Amino acid sequence: MEKIFIFDTTLRDGEQIPGACLNPREKLEIAFQLARLQVDAIEAGFPISSPGDFEAVQGIAARVKGPTIVALARAVRKDIEVAWNAIKKAEKPRLHVFLGTSDIHIQKKFGLDRDKALERGLEALKFAKSLCPDVEYSTEDASRTNPEYLSRVVEQVIAAGATVVNIPDTVGYAVPHQFGNLISHLKETVSNIDEVVLSVHCHNDLGLATANTLAAIENGARQVECTMNGLGERAGNASLEEIVMTIKTRKDYFKFQTSVNAREVMRTSKLVSRLMGMPVQANKAIVGANAFAHSSGVHQDGILKDRATYEIIRPEDLGITEHAMILTARSGRHALRDKISKMGYDLDEEEFEGVYERFVSVADKKKRVYDEDVDIIVQDMIFAHLAGNKLYSLESYKVRTGNSEAPEARVRLRREEVILEASAEGSGPIDAIFRAIDKIAGAFHKLEDFQVKAVTETKEAIGEATVRVSREGHRALGRGSSTDILKASAKAYVEAVNRIHFLLEHHSQTCGSDNGSVVQGTSRAHNTA
Repeated sequence: MEKIFIFDTTLRDGEQIPGACLNPREKLEIAFQLARLQVDAIEAGFPISSPGDFEAVQGIAARVKGPTIVALARAVRKDIEVAWNAIKKAEKPRLHVFLGTSDIHIQKKFGLDRDKALERGLEALKFAKSLCPDVEYSTEDASRTNPEYLSRVVEQVIAAGATVVNIPDTVGYAVPHQFGNLISHLKETVSNIDEVVLSVHCHNDLGLATANTLAAIENGARQVECTMNGLGERAGNASLEEIVMTIKTRKDYFKFQTSVNAREVMRTSKLVSRLMGMPVQANKAIVGANAFAHSSGVHQDGILKDRATYEIIRPEDLGITEHAMILTARSGRHALRDKISKMGYDLDEEEFEGVYERFVSVADKKKRVYDEDVDIIVQDMIFAHLAGNKLYSLESYKVRTGNSEAPEARVRLRREEVILEASAEGSGPIDAIFRAIDKIAGAFHKLEDFQVKAVTETKEAIGEATVRVSREGHRALGRGSSTDILKASAKAYVEAVNRIHFLLEHHSQTCGSDNGSVVQGTSRAHNTA
């Protein structure tokens, strides 16, 4: 079967979600996992946007082997130089240059005409080609571009040395039949189209990103740009897991294959969700909590007789393990280690002992510890190791409340070797905890969203709290887990405060740099291709 190349842009387009700013260590951890997933290319970032992103891309290029490592650049000489310096030590580097081709982009963004825009793009491409043999050229907003002009641009950038040409549906405007026809038009009208890999990059503003991508594949596209969990600008990008599993499940129809190791899909999804602080909706295709859950009696009866009656994908193929082993406080280290291994985690002795200590604490409070509980415990340990640059950590809290008095919380946070303490009243115990944390931080954080849910059934279940806060135009999300929902909420709020601090620090560094970067809203300078 012919291969479809999977270009993952979780670390670039996916990270452009407000509040989802990753530090270099977190980006590197995700990049390692994407390599285990066996994607063909990893777009590591937009190096010109900030010193932090340059550092992250450079670290990924130096250490991650297997996939092509891609850096994004505008059609600007300085962008391209910085991008090349970030990835030049990669095993397989690629420069990715973009420039708008639609009239609205050419005229409104650049104040140019079509000929001048093409001239600028070709000049940038040739400079990129002088630095790196593998250069991808993106025709930003291609789905709203005049088809004849688009064919002209594509033909000339191929002649100038592009190895991959990308056709983005930048604002999610296309519909499948139309987008498929656009790809077919390019295949028919561009004389040298077979000299490059034709790529597509679809956004999900109308909920059609995956459908548009599959339509493009049917009409000749051979690289797809996508993100884990469908993350990305605005409504997100085409979802990697949806595209890969559609091709795999419906090979009778698509007649293609990918190199992706599907058994790493769920592990990758959870890692990205955890580190970005972006929960996956329960009914999300492929990786949602309910994707393989059955509550209807008719469905349950069918599943017990033959799973194929209501499941077209085997959970095991995605790395979702069977829930046969029941873990309790008496299970011991061997049983826990076996469960963790079957879930796809590889922990060293120190990491395992940290997980085991937390497991025993949870198991003492519960009759049964579910796989989801173990997953949360392991993910918490992983995040704690990655968050080495966090500002505060929760040391302890105490709440006094009752029917006839205002709730009061006393919170202690650790900042390096210093213990900081504050008390505050609130409309409820959680509000009081949040206010006390704000006192310690010396800043007010507006609470925009707060949710608490049980990870599993039973009253002793681990509770997972999610908070979204904003401050000075920046938003961040924090998550915390514990069998005590007040503690889970406090941990989540502290994590959100740490992320806000990181964003503000990052914003200050970016605005103070002289590399031409611009911070817009809660993210760094970026494009939407």
